[in-house]
Amino acid sequence: MNKKRGISRAKWGYIFILPFFLTYFIFSLIPLLDTIRYSFYEYYRSGLKIIGPNFVGFDNYASVMGTDFFTYLGNTFVLWIIGFIPQIAIALLLAAWFTDARLKIHGEQFFKVVIYLPNLIMASAFAMLFFTIFSTSGPANSILMNLGITSAPIDFMGTPTGTRILVGTMNFLMWFGNTTIMLMAAIMGISPDIFEAASIDGCTPTQTFFNITLPLIRPILSYTLITSLIGGLQMFDVPQILTNGQGNPNRTSYTLIMWLNNLLRAPDYGRAGALSVYLFIVSGILCFFVYKMMNDEDAYQKKSKKKGKR
Repeated sequence: MNKKRGISRAKWGYIFILPFFLTYFIFSLIPLLDTIRYSFYEYYRSGLKIIGPNFVGFDNYASVMGTDFFTYLGNTFVLWIIGFIPQIAIALLLAAWFTDARLKIHGEQFFKVVIYLPNLIMASAFAMLFFTIFSTSGPANSILMNLGITSAPIDFMGTPTGTRILVGTMNFLMWFGNTTIMLMAAIMGISPDIFEAASIDGCTPTQTFFNITLPLIRPILSYTLITSLIGGLQMFDVPQILTNGQGNPNRTSYTLIMWLNNLLRAPDYGRAGALSVYLFIVSGILCFFVYKMMNDEDAYQKKSKKKGKR
């Protein structure tokens, strides 16, 4: 008897995903490997003369890993924390409110659109808006002086604290809407029966939020934290435009990516490659730490369940 040959369609799957892998290989993987390669070479411009590429080993890594690196890394984390803490706090609060059936909030779809709108505005537009509002002759100073709160204009961007708060506020306004929508989707994915059972058992809204909602949306919180960390390390556009690329005052808002951009413009491809590798390593370590922390909690919960069964 002749065996019937089955029709295999697996090859079409490989054909359809082939363009993605080709694009990734050409525009991502090759530049990444090239960046690592150039980090071991002396390759920069001196006046009109291009020096290199000359192999220098780890000299670029030693040159980059100095006081400036840790200073700019600290600036980056400070700016990220100022924007991320209110972002995650307000996003959690709004997500809990809008998904709480007991509050019966009307016009929920309208509020979702309004909350998400700042995410669609370009960072350059945000930076120029804040630069205009908080300049010494801007509306903010005019209002404060007319109300009698201050007698002279405040130089918001003349102090490290003022500049950092403005940068953090802009990052918060740009991204809290996206975080809110994601957390709302995560909470709506929880079975309503769980909340109903908690209400019958007499749980208060606060107890329900901390003991039920937060543990069940932990995977989305982990994703939000990881993406926010990566975005924070890549912070560039807002401080670049607001401080005209100088990170003033005294480079207290000068980030690692701003430094990388200046190295590339010099150009100093060797040190820029070394700094890129350092950024990749820092991002990997932080993401691994968050991932490990979440897995450890899962392991602890599994052990607790096993002990409970015994």
